[in-house]
Amino acid sequence: MEIKINGNAADITLEKEKTIGEVMAALQEWLEASGHRVSGISIDGAIIDVSKLDEIFSRDIATVKSIDLITSSLADLSVESLMNLLSDAGDFEKLNFNERSSFVNNWNESPQALFVKEQMPDLYNFFVNSFSGGEVNTGMLISVTEERLREIKEPALEISNLRQIVEETCTLLNDLALDIQTGKDKRAAETIQIFSGVAEKILRIIHQMDIQGLLSQNTGAEKPLNKIINEFGNIVKELLEAYEKHDTVLVGDIAEYEASVKIKELYTAISAEPAASQEKNDRH
Repeated sequence: MEIKINGNAADITLEKEKTIGEVMAALQEWLEASGHRVSGISIDGAIIDVSKLDEIFSRDIATVKSIDLITSSLADLSVESLMNLLSDAGDFEKLNFNERSSFVNNWNESPQALFVKEQMPDLYNFFVNSFSGGEVNTGMLISVTEERLREIKEPALEISNLRQIVEETCTLLNDLALDIQTGKDKRAAETIQIFSGVAEKILRIIHQMDIQGLLSQNTGAEKPLNKIINEFGNIVKELLEAYEKHDTVLVGDIAEYEASVKIKELYTAISAEPAASQEKNDRH
């Protein structure tokens, strides 16, 4: 059986796979590792309706001469889905109360809703909240979605624009212990919230850069990028756990001596990545 990906013969050797479903599972795992997803499939030249894939998964590969997969990068699929979600938000805003219920039911089964539910569950929850009459209004929904679009389409620019915010966050973290000691609970809570938001954004952008092939691991830093990321993730977890337990002494110590240091270290390392990658692309 011949396997093609986007019309090109794939150098793939089947081992124990006996059915199309088993072949697809193996290919999907391989594609996901390279930041791609299957967006279409044809068997022996006949295009298969994606909604009917389950019907052919049990088919023996001995009865098939060729499988041709059409793939799209995860970044491209994300951009397409987010653009459709922006359109959905605008359409929802124009509906009257009675029309909104049926709209939401249909929207939940749309490709963009299913995609974002899998890939960006937090954003999906924003849409569900907004479409269900929650505290997330349409303006906020559109703003958050547009931010995610920028992170995917221009990750280098989004990282660059974070510089002042990261510096301000470090200042807040350094002041957190004193804020707690002097009873400035609201300011302390805001600092934790800001730090969490900035940390999540940096990690989202790193994920995008990774699946788009923009990470080289060669940051010029003393440590590999993956080690810096892991250390930062552990500090974020420790800080949030200490805050939830109301361990104010530990919160202050972690914030000032570890969290502020680690977020600056990660930002410095990741800031060098887009430039290095762009330089590499320019040479080619």
